[in-house]
Amino acid sequence: MAIGGFVEAPAGADYGGRVTSFVVLSCIVAGSGGILFGYDLGISGGVTSMESFLRKFFPDVYHQMKGDKDVSNYCRFDSELLTVFTSSLYIAGLVATLFASSVTRRFGRRTSILIGGTVFVIGSVFGGAAVNVYMLLLNRILLGVGLGFTNQSIPLYLSEMAPPQYRGAINNGFELCISIGILIANLINYGVEKIAGGWGWRISLSLAAVPAAFLTVGAIYLPETPSFIIQRRGGSNNVDEARLLLQRLRGTTRVQKELDDLVSATRTTTTGRPFRTILRRKYRPQLVIALLVPFFNQVTGINVINFYAPVMFRTIGLKESASLMSAVVTRVCATAANVVAMVVVDRFGRRKLFLVGGVQMILSQAMVGAVLAAKFQEHGGMEKEYAYLVLVIMCVFVAGFAWSWGPLTYLVPTEICPLEIRSAGQSVVIAVIFFVTFLIGQTFLAMLCHLKFGTFFLFGGWVCVMTLFVYFFLPETKQLPMEQMEQVWRTHWFWKRIVDEDAAGEQPREEAAGTIALSSTSTTT
Repeated sequence: MAIGGFVEAPAGADYGGRVTSFVVLSCIVAGSGGILFGYDLGISGGVTSMESFLRKFFPDVYHQMKGDKDVSNYCRFDSELLTVFTSSLYIAGLVATLFASSVTRRFGRRTSILIGGTVFVIGSVFGGAAVNVYMLLLNRILLGVGLGFTNQSIPLYLSEMAPPQYRGAINNGFELCISIGILIANLINYGVEKIAGGWGWRISLSLAAVPAAFLTVGAIYLPETPSFIIQRRGGSNNVDEARLLLQRLRGTTRVQKELDDLVSATRTTTTGRPFRTILRRKYRPQLVIALLVPFFNQVTGINVINFYAPVMFRTIGLKESASLMSAVVTRVCATAANVVAMVVVDRFGRRKLFLVGGVQMILSQAMVGAVLAAKFQEHGGMEKEYAYLVLVIMCVFVAGFAWSWGPLTYLVPTEICPLEIRSAGQSVVIAVIFFVTFLIGQTFLAMLCHLKFGTFFLFGGWVCVMTLFVYFFLPETKQLPMEQMEQVWRTHWFWKRIVDEDAAGEQPREEAAGTIALSSTSTTT
């Protein structure tokens, strides 16, 4: 019996064409939205380790960090208010992404990108000008709304614009932009921390407006995707419009095969209630993967590294400047790994990257937990050599994530969902990411305080579970056109039972409907 991905995805149609400068420029502008998400992840962790920021907005945490010798090293940053600041963005993003699904489906991917970029710019102003915690929370909520729209629409846009044979590399550009955003944020935090007067955090928070403004202005000039043009505007004139756009995107006039598949996919689309449609049995594989892949993405512990890395490195004994530079080092490793993923994802496939990255993260989490258990006590510092050993292991961990679960979490759900549930499916993905990130953001500092080094063994256990899930239940999808993705479920050892049963159940209903229609015609005659 074939298990999981031992059955390769069937070869997709050869649509022809190439990667043109037009599609590259369009995807660079859209993909830059990932910088918004990455910048926020990096900035929020950096400013919450700055003494001037803590002293102004979170004085209790500042005094715990500086003065109370009886507080456990694992508990120095445990504060409900600090975690609310960090994680409030994700609840706002969760709600926003559900609204974004309807906007993306009805008005287009570009419209959602414009809305998200604009709201993000407004939120950045409140962050840079904050004089109290309430302004900081408003900043986080507006940023969350902006990210809810951009994270929902941009992966869809990239997947629909990309040629099938390069879809993995182009979609992975979104994760690369997230890494670049985190890296930029880490470098800015490292630089502004040295500003005399303690107002450097204002620069960190307000500069979030720069990538958001670039995305917003650039989105004005972006074309819509061929799928949306056909889906929402129907009629021969708009099919002709989609044909011309495809010819420009692919750099060839031989686009009829791809256009026919897009039109065929649109004819089977019901645009009324996509969230109800995705619950149908025939879409059970897509729903399960849209729920579990982003859930597993978050329980790797990656966002703990992203927005608590400086705090964590301070916890194990590094000074303020060294902790910020350590976060920069881990992000350089992640960014390099993202580039590797873009190069190999369409050659080796999604499953191999998932599995290799999973094993790498399991070993890394276990090693960090072991080092902390052996060398880091409740009170007193940690020897600098072991602190830097933890840093090296963290670099291995983020590299494993950055060429597997990081980019593939945005790629796989968008490419497996047919057009009628694609917007809803991506909203489910982003909503799960935001919800689980919120929970982890709310609980990690408390977990670190109570579970101590066991926190990393907990995350390692989750990585074991998710790696097994990929091995048994995730088929390979590389280079297969999105409009032909149904084939992978009908050849998969597990999912074919579900989709075949649904197809068998639908056929009698269709035959019955045909009989009723025929009977009605005869009666009328």
